[in-house]
This record gives sequence, structure tokens and C-alpha cells, in this order.
Amino acid sequence: MGQSGPAFERWAKDNRPTHAAVDWLGMQLRCGGVRRAADRAHRVVRAVVQALVLLGGREDGAEPLNLVCRPRQDRRVGTRAHDGVGKAADRSAETVVRGILINHPHTLIDVRVVTWNVNSIKQRLPRFLPWLDERRPDVVCLQETKLADDAFNALLGAELGSRGYDVAAYGEVQWNGVAILSRVGLEDVVRGLPGGPGFPEPEARAVSAICGGVRITSVYVPNGREPDSDHYHYKLRWLASLRDFVTSGPEDAIVCGDMNIAPADADVFDPQAYVGQTHVTGPERAALAELLATGLRDVVRERWPTDRVFTYWDYRAGMFHQDLGMRIDLVLASAGVADRVAATWVDRHARKGTGPSDHAPVIVDLDDAPDGDIGPVIPPPSSPRKGGRPVKLPQATAAKET
Repeated sequence: MGQSGPAFERWAKDNRPTHAAVDWLGMQLRCGGVRRAADRAHRVVRAVVQALVLLGGREDGAEPLNLVCRPRQDRRVGTRAHDGVGKAADRSAETVVRGILINHPHTLIDVRVVTWNVNSIKQRLPRFLPWLDERRPDVVCLQETKLADDAFNALLGAELGSRGYDVAAYGEVQWNGVAILSRVGLEDVVRGLPGGPGFPEPEARAVSAICGGVRITSVYVPNGREPDSDHYHYKLRWLASLRDFVTSGPEDAIVCGDMNIAPADADVFDPQAYVGQTHVTGPERAALAELLATGLRDVVRERWPTDRVFTYWDYRAGMFHQDLGMRIDLVLASAGVADRVAATWVDRHARKGTGPSDHAPVIVDLDDAPDGDIGPVIPPPSSPRKGGRPVKLPQATAAKET
């Protein structure tokens, strides 16, 4: 590869793991023993080289790094990895090395993170497992699972285990419920918000764990129901507790889930339709702004600043087919993680068809975009409503959280 011993150490100290430096050395690696892998999976080379750069850049006397390569399936259907990269895996994909875990803290390169309010995992199961096999996320944050932990395990434990996922679930019978599924490690699990408020008892609305070196928190923020109601003030207290939890956590963090807040007027189909409703009030948006002020960034809006992007559509009145929705499912990331974002998109296909959730998954790719830098909504709506008479929100016949 043209770089070895002291020469490589000097190169590594002078060239920190920037993408330009990694790509340059990747070209050198093409001339070596991993040429076939590099030709078809340059991102694998980037991952290996980034680990080598970190290794070479350590100060004298430091303990050696324990580098562990983690194999996974290439998401691109039909892709065939070459000899030496992986053995045959499920269906048409091959197992390829795609990440390097580095000792203390473990940092995984090239990760797909998804958040999805499934609105009952039991009802969504016929769709959820095929979706999991198709999209192949590394970390999945679920909300509104609506299952106690034992029931969640009985329903999904074997299926998820066979796919390589560790699970941290925090649920209740019938209501609420959150979970994190991870194929990149699951450490230091925290269920709930320590010292957080209840209604009146603490509810299963947050679970957190370190996955691939990043503290990831899956949240289902209280709905608020009506402005100035007891539940509305509970929502604001809960958000303040979430802010405190994030502030006390590690530097690399993702907070994602159903926030039940549209950050701006651009995140609803018609601001006038929401006058007098929750999700858009000044105090709610101020509470979200305080959470962002901890150093988090809204990575979807950051990547698509002017696009029409929704993640939730009411089941009623043809709201989905007219694209009359809201963007309330957010992925908020600290700067070090947000800078790694390669693609963000709403998987609208998962909202179509028979028996969907009223929310769509939000997908964020770090370091590499295996489906390309697509987005913001895939597939885009074919006939969104534009103009015409003002649309009134469907009137609920029973109390229901979004």
C-alpha cells in the first residue's frame, strides 16, 4: 500500500481522519491486497483507514487500540461483494465489513439510524419485519409500541435476535411504549427520564442507550391534548426534563422520536388549520428550542431547509393522499454526529398500503448513503393538495394521541 512503519505513523499524525485524507489512502489501498473489495465497496476501505489513522495518531505509550471489524449485509439488493469480503448472506446480498469499533469509546463508522412511531407494534408486525429486512437499519428507535416489556419480547425477541438486534424496550400495556433495536451495541440502558414528571405516574416515553459510541434516546413526547390543559403543562415539564437529561449526557448524542411538536409553520400543511391546537403553540416550540440549545441540530430540516417534508398524516379525511400532514418526528443530533450525516429522508412508502402506521419512518445515514443522497420524501406524493378552500382538521371522536 506504499505506507508502512514509521512512514505511516508520520502520515497518520499529519493527516487526521478527514474524508479527503481517507479517500487518498483508499486509492493507495486499491493497489494492495484489498483491491477487489475497494473496487466494489470503497466505503469499507474508508472505515478501515479511519481506524488505522486513529491508531497511527495515538501518542507514544498509549495502550493499543482493540479494533473489531463488524460484518453486516450490504443494503443494496443484488450487490455482490468480491472474494475475501464476505460469504453468502440472506438472499441476494453479501456480508461485508462496514464498520470499525474502537476501544473506549466504541465508535462505529457508517450507520443507518431510523425513528418510527409504529402506533402499536403488534398491529404493525406484518409490515414491520419485511420493512426491517428491506431497509436494514443499524439502530431503530420505536415509539407507541403499546406493549409491556414481556409481551414485546415474546412477540419480537426471536425475530429480532435472528437479525442480530439487541433490544432495550420500555413499555406499558395498551399505551405509550418506546424501544431501541441495535446491531451496533447496546450499553448503559436508561429507561425513562431520571427524576422526570409523571401523569400522575411516570410513563413509558423515553429509553436511552449507547449504540456505536453515540448516546441515542428514543422519545415519545406527551401529546398535550389541549393548550393550557393539565396534560399540556405536563408536556412542557417533560420536555424540560428531557433537556436536562441531554445536558448531563455525553457529547455525541442523538435524540429522536415523535416529538409531538412541529418546529415551525413550514412543518404543517397549513398553519391556519392549527390555530388553537397543540403541537404549534409558542411554549411548545420554545421548549423544543431549549432542547436544541443544548447543542442538538435538526438534521432533516438542516439538509432540506425549504422542502415540504411531513412525517405524520391523520388516517381520516384522505389526509395522507392529499399530503396534508405535519413534521413532528424528528432526529436531533449533536454537532459531531450531525457533521457525519450523508443522507436524510422520510420513508413514505412505509405509510402507504394496507395497515400502515399514521407516521412514516425517518431515516438518517451517517458517513455513507447506501441508497444515495435521496430525499426528502421517498416516494414523493403524487397529488398533493395545493390551494383551494381551507382544510379543517378532522374532528376526533375519541381522545387519541398523535
